[in-house]
Amino acid sequence: QVQLVESGGGLVQAGGSLRLSCAASGRTFITYHMGWFRQAPGKEREFVAAISSSGSSTYYADSVKGRFTISRDNAKNTEYLQMDSLKPEDTAIYYCAADRIWSEIRNGVAVNYWGQGTQVTVSS
Repeated sequence: QVQLVESGGGLVQAGGSLRLSCAASGRTFITYHMGWFRQAPGKEREFVAAISSSGSSTYYADSVKGRFTISRDNAKNTEYLQMDSLKPEDTAIYYCAADRIWSEIRNGVAVNYWGQGTQVTVSS
């Protein structure tokens, strides 16, 4: 069992930055691929970024490529999402996710564990 707790959301002006964190419980964090997803009001949840269990591979949605950076610290059981050059369209609830299957963490289907979400609001 893995519990995920996000933090770091908030209100920021367009062009600003935020850093989200996702703290995981348990001693098996290193065996999980991790990801970030987001859901805007009235829209379906969408993939944002993923990082492999070792941290050696990352993958981004086209909409955030070059602006967001995913990383993880396996010693701290924590993953991060550094969000720069934020746009109003980045406004959403952001969720972290954990899964042992790479394809599942990339497409958000049948993901094993989800966090409760953290709100990010970007004002224009």
